[in-house]
Amino acid sequence: MEIRFEADTGMNRGWAKVVTHPAEQEHWKNLEAAFQAAEKRIIVINASNNRQVSLETSKVAVIEVEDRMCSVHLITGEMYLLNTRLKFALDALDAPGFIKINNQTIINTRYIKEFSATANARVEVLLTNGSSYTVSRYYINHFRRSYHG
Repeated sequence: MEIRFEADTGMNRGWAKVVTHPAEQEHWKNLEAAFQAAEKRIIVINASNNRQVSLETSKVAVIEVEDRMCSVHLITGEMYLLNTRLKFALDALDAPGFIKINNQTIINTRYIKEFSATANARVEVLLTNGSSYTVSRYYINHFRRSYHG
């Protein structure tokens, strides 16, 4: 199979479009598995047994301040600890789709279900898991530029 790469500025960052001949459809699962295996991972701490766990960044829904560490909430509801301060968490993730929405929270835009304006020039963001977060006035412009839902 020959592979060609093309850039499309109309696509969101972090997305890939694979076009194949219909006869090659049997290879799609293998290609998808290869892409997922190459996905960025982060090392977090399981608070129940204090062991380190490697997680795919795509499963992370929210990262919040937790004293001198961060709590990492997965879309499945599981929670882990990240041994870094929030201001360094974005660098640790190094993945598209994560944006800081206030001084305590980073969200994965992939899991935004809807958002709406609230009082005092803020935005309320509802995630697909039912949790909601507030985008502070300071981060509103960054949120508008970064989120292309």
